[in-house]
Amino acid sequence: MKLYGAPNPAPNPRRVRIFLAEKGIDLPETPVSLMRREHKSPEHRARNSLGQVPVLELDDGTMISETVAICRYFEETFPDPPLFGTGAVERALVEMWVRRVEFVVMTPVHNFWRHAHPRTAALLTQFKAFGESNRAIHAEALAWLDGELASRTFLAGEAFTIADICALTTIDFSKWIGLEMPAGLTALQDWHTGVSARASASA
Repeated sequence: MKLYGAPNPAPNPRRVRIFLAEKGIDLPETPVSLMRREHKSPEHRARNSLGQVPVLELDDGTMISETVAICRYFEETFPDPPLFGTGAVERALVEMWVRRVEFVVMTPVHNFWRHAHPRTAALLTQFKAFGESNRAIHAEALAWLDGELASRTFLAGEAFTIADICALTTIDFSKWIGLEMPAGLTALQDWHTGVSARASASA
């Protein structure tokens, strides 16, 4: 199989690399240059019609896109350690938190990157006032996360899961594009320090 991705700071390929590192799976990444727009090439669109990374190509030619879907494949084929929870309740909570991270935390990051960041200005039509308005929404989202993490070690409970991977990569990317974590969010900062110290975080 082949895993097509891109290096940091791209957050989505990093999600999968961290997941694989936690699983102890050695699968080298086949690079797709975002700077050279290789992800929008006909060759790559044949793998993913949306022109995005990462993409997992299985030995039978099946193409799996979207980070959580790729990670689910590896969860099913390499179940230990479990990163999607164990049992019905844990799995539901992990799913809940993945969705919350993507909709509540990632959405303002995406909107800011899409509409206010200079690196995307040459590629897309921007609505900068809307983009900048997402700074406050992002800060509110992190304050909400801080309150949630005040009562537990990880997002979905007491075990590190795909939900924490999604949150870590989102927060690190948001910092890279200029959306800093507000001061005073002690629980969130402690969580971030802890998950960043895991060996997988350097993937």
